[in-house]
Amino acid sequence: MDMCVTCGSQEGLCKVFEMIVNPGDNILLARKYDFLIIEDDPYYFMQFNKKFLTYRRVAGCLCQPWAPTFLSMDVDGRVIRADSFSKVLSSGLRIGFITGPKPLIERIVLHTEVSTMHNSTFTQLLVSQLLHQWGEEGFLAHVERVTDFYRKQRDALLAAADKWLSGLAEWHVPTAGMFLWVKIKGLHDVRTLIEEKAFKKEIFMLPGYNFYLDSSAPCPYFRASFSLASPEQMDMAFQGLAQFIKESL
Repeated sequence: MDMCVTCGSQEGLCKVFEMIVNPGDNILLARKYDFLIIEDDPYYFMQFNKKFLTYRRVAGCLCQPWAPTFLSMDVDGRVIRADSFSKVLSSGLRIGFITGPKPLIERIVLHTEVSTMHNSTFTQLLVSQLLHQWGEEGFLAHVERVTDFYRKQRDALLAAADKWLSGLAEWHVPTAGMFLWVKIKGLHDVRTLIEEKAFKKEIFMLPGYNFYLDSSAPCPYFRASFSLASPEQMDMAFQGLAQFIKESL
């Protein structure tokens, strides 16, 4: 079998199949051409267009369901799904989990035993006890609180983008995760803008070429994180960035 690596909710990473076909067709392609799908989706629980706990617990609620996963459509045992607690509990835990066909998971376990061994026993125990104490309802309630925080952060960054970057750049509203991808209009490559001009003014963005197979290729995109900065910092950063863009055009 060939192995194809794709991703779930996080925007900006290479979505191998979604560039050509609808997500639901990927499983059919996997069956036709006999390959596996690795679904790496650390931001799945951070979806902004729905209320997790309300949707799961209240019958007849009009809230949208969670976005479907490749795993949820898999009937042949071709999907290995990777999730993470780092985005909803604590990034320092460095703990995630995988779901998939038992024979494949067993091979992954054997590989882990002769390579990294395992994650920290202490943090594994910490997460295990926390989840047992919370139960499913408690975990989903926590996820909803985390999602509400990041939704407000996202809206603050979008407000700053609308205020300072309108006409200079374009972007799509993130529906999950903690990043906004921006394409600067009329600028072939953001390398100098982001790595030199913005950096010197302590405005830190990630140039899009970091996600290219050929990192030397020109790229008009950059990624802005709304995970930590305050609304005031976001506003100041995009104000300064707007000035640099105008100077570069």
